[in-house]
Amino acid sequence: MATKLLALACFRSEGYGHLSPRPHYPSMPSYPKGKGVSTQESSSMEQGSSPPEAKAATFSVLGMTCSACAGSVEKAVKRLPGIREAVVDVLNNKAQVLFYPTFVNEETIRETIEDVGFEATLIEDQMNERATQVCRIQINGMTCTSCSSTIESALQAIHGVQKAQVALATEEAEVQYDPKIVSYTLILEAIEDTGFEAILISSGEDISKIALKVDGFRTDHSLRIIEESLQALPGVQDINVSPELKKISLSYKPDMTGPRNFINVIESTGSKRFKAIIYPEGGVRETHRKDEIKQYYRSFMWSLIFTIPVFLTSMVFMYIPGIKNGLDTKVVNMLSIGMVLRWVLSTPVQFIIGRRFYIGAYKALRHGSANMDVLIALGTNAAYFFSVYSVLRAATSKDFKGTDFFETSAMLISFILLGKYLEVLAKGKTSEAIAKLMDLAPETATLLTLDSEGNVMNEEEIDSRLIQKNDVIKIIPGAKVASDGFVIWGQSHVNESMITGEARPVAKRKGDTVIGGTVNENGVLHIKATRVGSESALSQIVRLVESAQLAKAPVQKFADRISKFFVPLVIILSFSTWLAWFFAGKFHWYPKSWIPSSLDSFELALQFGISVMVIACPCALGLATPTAVMVGTGVGASEGVLIKGGKALESAHKVNCIVFDKTGTLTVGKPVVVNRRLLRNMLLQEFLELTAATEVNSEHPLAKAIVEYAKKFREDDENPAWPEARDFVSITGHGVKAIVRNKEIIVGNKSLMLSHNIAIPMDAEEILAEAERMAQTGILVSIDREVVGVLAISDPLKPGAEEAISILKSMKIKSIMVTGDNWGTANSIAKEVGIETVVAEAKPEQKSEKVKDLQASGYIVAMVGDGINDSPALVAADVGMAIGAGTDIAIEAADIVLMKSNLEDVITAIDLSRRTFFHIRLNYIWALGYNLLGIPIAAGVLFPSTGFRLPPWIAGAAMAASSVSVVCCSLLLKYYKRPKKLDNHEIRGIKIE
Repeated sequence: MATKLLALACFRSEGYGHLSPRPHYPSMPSYPKGKGVSTQESSSMEQGSSPPEAKAATFSVLGMTCSACAGSVEKAVKRLPGIREAVVDVLNNKAQVLFYPTFVNEETIRETIEDVGFEATLIEDQMNERATQVCRIQINGMTCTSCSSTIESALQAIHGVQKAQVALATEEAEVQYDPKIVSYTLILEAIEDTGFEAILISSGEDISKIALKVDGFRTDHSLRIIEESLQALPGVQDINVSPELKKISLSYKPDMTGPRNFINVIESTGSKRFKAIIYPEGGVRETHRKDEIKQYYRSFMWSLIFTIPVFLTSMVFMYIPGIKNGLDTKVVNMLSIGMVLRWVLSTPVQFIIGRRFYIGAYKALRHGSANMDVLIALGTNAAYFFSVYSVLRAATSKDFKGTDFFETSAMLISFILLGKYLEVLAKGKTSEAIAKLMDLAPETATLLTLDSEGNVMNEEEIDSRLIQKNDVIKIIPGAKVASDGFVIWGQSHVNESMITGEARPVAKRKGDTVIGGTVNENGVLHIKATRVGSESALSQIVRLVESAQLAKAPVQKFADRISKFFVPLVIILSFSTWLAWFFAGKFHWYPKSWIPSSLDSFELALQFGISVMVIACPCALGLATPTAVMVGTGVGASEGVLIKGGKALESAHKVNCIVFDKTGTLTVGKPVVVNRRLLRNMLLQEFLELTAATEVNSEHPLAKAIVEYAKKFREDDENPAWPEARDFVSITGHGVKAIVRNKEIIVGNKSLMLSHNIAIPMDAEEILAEAERMAQTGILVSIDREVVGVLAISDPLKPGAEEAISILKSMKIKSIMVTGDNWGTANSIAKEVGIETVVAEAKPEQKSEKVKDLQASGYIVAMVGDGINDSPALVAADVGMAIGAGTDIAIEAADIVLMKSNLEDVITAIDLSRRTFFHIRLNYIWALGYNLLGIPIAAGVLFPSTGFRLPPWIAGAAMAASSVSVVCCSLLLKYYKRPKKLDNHEIRGIKIE
């Protein structure tokens, strides 16, 4: 009974996620024929493949009275095929079962329990069920931080939404919500109610999406037949048909079906006249970005067609006598031809081309906020309608000599459209890093069909997006690996530098994993796809970078606070400016000589008021942080440094103390033989062969290190055939022994030799003592009870560790080592790399306590570890850096994931964060400085002393230029180069890109 309860406790504490990876399970039956794979393909799965993923289920079992009852239930369940583990808790009346759904389901298990004589019901597994989901939404129509703040407030007000982030720079929202309370459709409706267009990118559910283009159908009836055929497939969740686009969009579960199945179903439906391909379009964001650029360009060109004649008639032709006389010709009373022309030409610009500003202003005001569109609409309307008033007065009066400002409103709109065009063009370049990452995936793949014996029956070139789970793919030399998976046939070397940063090609043979997007070097490989589409390592990297670009830096709150009051304050300032100049003119507080000949005091005051309204730029403030974060995180991704958002960037630039784990961080994390010494005359190859033959049967890391070392001295180093070892015995914590070639071989530590009464020579004692001083492990080898040699094994320092610590010192960053290893080894490693402060024999919770102690002392602490054993410390630190993550990029504990195993990337991450934050500061200085200087100048502060004033159209051009300049300042980060100190130090074995 106690054993069962303990097992249940372990089962719970480890979590289903820990149990679910594909384990070595010899009693499992062979693979079934999988969906989406041909018979030949599914047969091939039986060779060299691992079992499918297990699923966990919890049952309420009523009627049990003792451990005998629990035992009978457990026994009955375990008899079922496909049961990996079953644990029955008699005290809580529960049974927890881990099973393979391919062979058995929950209902069969429930019925089996009831057959034993107990009442059983399935409990929805709370541990596996996601309490929250995260959806990503594309939002069109935002112009400044006021818009994003309005949407964010609306989303956070929805019951069931736990967190909402809206990024102006990426024009996306990331919403964390409880699917039991609210659906993503309601979230989309809430955004559209605020006046913006919302497009769902991903719903957060465990489904994949694909769009197919279908040719060959003539009627809607044909489409309905196709739709019904697809709906009948298992795993298909949702289908949307767009007949005018010949497009079918599907949501499906990738574990059950895939795109190739959909195409096969479509092309085999009816009289087989239908043809289907993946719909040729880019991502939602990229498509929208291109459309937006085209739209602004088109609007700007149309506005120029009307604005240039307006500008010429009001600013140029007035100084050409012949043309001036023609334009001044009166039509009715004082109404001239020039005024009529300007009115006719500026009206389309104001109301048709400038319609977007009216719509934006209306939407903002309807929800109680004010944005940039409100300022533009007010400014241009003031100029336009005053001009209309002047035209009407001139038409009805014989002595009116007023001036129109039609050129002001038309030129304002033109310059603002030009600014927005340049802005979206520049913003598109900030996300180039994601496009480059996506380009790593190959366009095509070679799909293999295998027979039951694993022989290739057919090869077919397919679009790489059509790869499904468990497909067998052929990778030829020089080709990119088309999907994440593992090798089932062949040997080669794969260049993984573009994903992991490992400079040297990695040897791959049967059973080794491969990463999609890497390059096969010199051999043919057959791989089985395990992670496709959104599950692939490349997609996870892209998703992480996209999430990072959405996450706001704390400094962004400064801009958000300003944006709430900025537009109302500018409107008040503009109105106050107009009133001040109007009353100053009316009561003759300034000489009449100040008033230009073409204006009166009212018109001068109006121009000052309009200039203040249109020069103020909330956009520059709103773009200052997100554009820099976007470019910074993108540059980081290309350097192998994945930064999880603005907060991590902001914290990293302040770091002045770094805590390093030892194993796998400062050291390679893989034991290797660093020295060997023979104590009697014999061939080194024979010595190593006997030792390896004994150790090859052991799973211990030190044994593996000895075998790998021995391989180097064999010609058949890839798959050596070692002599047979008989009577093998593993003595836990000490070593191994066996009979090889009729000789008794004992390999182990000093205590193992002494326990077998084997004398240890003085030379061996000295070698062991020297090894301990150098933080190495000494292994003794005896043949027929005589010590014949010593092997020294060490976990070597990573190349460049000493140089990296030295560079950090020069950056005034304190380095500390915290490890669970013994003090002797810890001090030796610390001395070698140049770290002065060491904490050894530390448990995971003690590591996090050390981090907190340092924080209490005033340090901003970064923790660098492997992201698994060090997760408490990674969470506790101001910045957690997971080093050497490789394909496991979804490390929740870390703020920064260093894809390479290089310590230089710690320096790169800190330096990049400092550079990014420098650009953020520069953006804020420019954006704030521009507004603080521009608004007073536009209000006429310099006019009394210098006669200098800003006409409204120049103020509008300055406003447009300010946003573009902020984006361009952020784009300078694209030219980031890693610190020169890293280049000056020759860090061995590290690839420098």
